[in-house]
Amino acid sequence: QVQLVESGGGSVQPGGSLRLSCAASGSIFSTYAMGWFRQAPGKERELVAAIMWNGSTYYADSVKGRFTMSRDNAKTTVYLQMNSLKFEDTAVYYCAARRSAAITTTPPLYDYWGQGTQVTVSS
Repeated sequence: QVQLVESGGGSVQPGGSLRLSCAASGSIFSTYAMGWFRQAPGKERELVAAIMWNGSTYYADSVKGRFTMSRDNAKTTVYLQMNSLKFEDTAVYYCAARRSAAITTTPPLYDYWGQGTQVTVSS
């Protein structure tokens, strides 16, 4: 069983930055693909960024060049650095883990989820 705990959400003005963290329990974290999803009110959950065990990453077009995902396997933690935040980035952000080395954009294919952390971009 893997437990995921997110932290780092909050409120920020447009153009600002936030760094989300997701601490994972479980001894085989290093072999899992990890993802950051977000869900805004009335919208479907969408993959924002994902990372493979070897550090290869995927980013949604809407966040490319602004968000950076990284992982520290020794600390069993993944991070999402969010820069140049926009109003439309406002959502609940979820960390997810997949019992596979491969990245997928499909939420049901992720096996473990965190509780979510709110990110609000407002002036």
